[in-house]
Amino acid sequence: MDLRGAAPALWFLFSVVLSKGLPAAPQGEEAWNYVEVRDGAHMFWWLYYVDGQSAANDRPLIMWLQGGPGGSGTGFGNFEEIGPLNRNLEPRKTNWVQAASVLFVDNPVGTGFSYTDRPDAYATNVATVASDMLVLLKHFFTERPEFQSVPFYIFSESYGGKMAAAISLELTKAAAKGAVKCRFAGVALGDSWISPLDSVMTWGPYLYTTSLLDDYGLSDVKKAAEAVKQAVEQEQFKKATELWSVTETVVEQNTNGVNFYNILTQDPSERRLHSAAESYIARQVRRHIAPLHGQSLSELMNGDIRKKLGIIPENVTWGGQAEEVFSYMAEDFMKPVVNVVDQLLTAGVNVTVYNGQLDLIVDTLGQELWVKRLKWDGLPGFNTLRWTPLDDPAAAGVTGAFYKNYKNFAFYWILKAGHMIPSDQGPMALQMMKMITQQV
Repeated sequence: MDLRGAAPALWFLFSVVLSKGLPAAPQGEEAWNYVEVRDGAHMFWWLYYVDGQSAANDRPLIMWLQGGPGGSGTGFGNFEEIGPLNRNLEPRKTNWVQAASVLFVDNPVGTGFSYTDRPDAYATNVATVASDMLVLLKHFFTERPEFQSVPFYIFSESYGGKMAAAISLELTKAAAKGAVKCRFAGVALGDSWISPLDSVMTWGPYLYTTSLLDDYGLSDVKKAAEAVKQAVEQEQFKKATELWSVTETVVEQNTNGVNFYNILTQDPSERRLHSAAESYIARQVRRHIAPLHGQSLSELMNGDIRKKLGIIPENVTWGGQAEEVFSYMAEDFMKPVVNVVDQLLTAGVNVTVYNGQLDLIVDTLGQELWVKRLKWDGLPGFNTLRWTPLDDPAAAGVTGAFYKNYKNFAFYWILKAGHMIPSDQGPMALQMMKMITQQV
């Protein structure tokens, strides 16, 4: 099936916004499409041209990858984080489309508006995810040659970072051979699931030092984390995913329901008791996939946006296959990809790691641990640097972040932000993006 759609302007959103008495959306041009990346596996993408199509040749192209796996970039990343409009269809002042063309992709297949025709079409590991994305990117750059010569960056969040690392390595190889015609300029790994075990092993110390665990709680969390470590070391990765889920439950019980995405916020509804019979897959979907599919966002995506796009098959619901996406990736979930980052750096690819100070699920302590174990020959030089402070663009004289940059590696510590950095600190995230893409 070859379903295609394009829009010369945000005409539909204009009509919806104006009918609600809200200000019009920013001017711009869009395109969207499906690509059948494998037999029975259909991937959906949505592109926003920077300041209209005429400026596309002068600014970079950014592809945004959401986490989960099963979180939708065309939904959450677009309307909750960096797209031109928020979920209320109001203009976002810190949207990234003002500085770059932005390509949202619902991946792995089954995520968001992407879908599969049958169970065996789901991806089960990041190797398949990367292979699928190369098919999409080859198709995209062939159909839209205006982007072949502009710098192309991949930005990611959470599990999206694990996928982004694998995709970047395969894209680097493909671009060198001319199989994909693009000017790949770098990858940015935001609060990314690069080394899952390092995250789990630092949950206890992080929560303890922020006064969210007492000595008894710290002991409980450490014990649960050690079980995860043992499973990973024995390469029992599906068991490790199950034990990761158990460890999260131990954290919740000892912190009165801390928010894994921002330790300073708490949703009272998440503190309710859940059935002991709930499977670990269902439990993790509730914790980590459902928050990316809130009711208001789901209503928007399955309502006005679905009508706007006009190419979504009748049997496809936005987010309707998210649980299956997570379930099929469960065995691959706890596998690290630190070696992939090492290969990217050695190949000369520009790699950025950025992390939110208040994130728990992928805490900064864990990120720093795997970075310090990189085999990249530039690491000793990176380690000699002191970090540089960055002012918060929204508050003059207030530190918004710190960063280090050495050769082709950079690390950004984003203050007062949790897991979803563009949602928590939009101005700082926008400035960081401009720095990474060499626009400031």
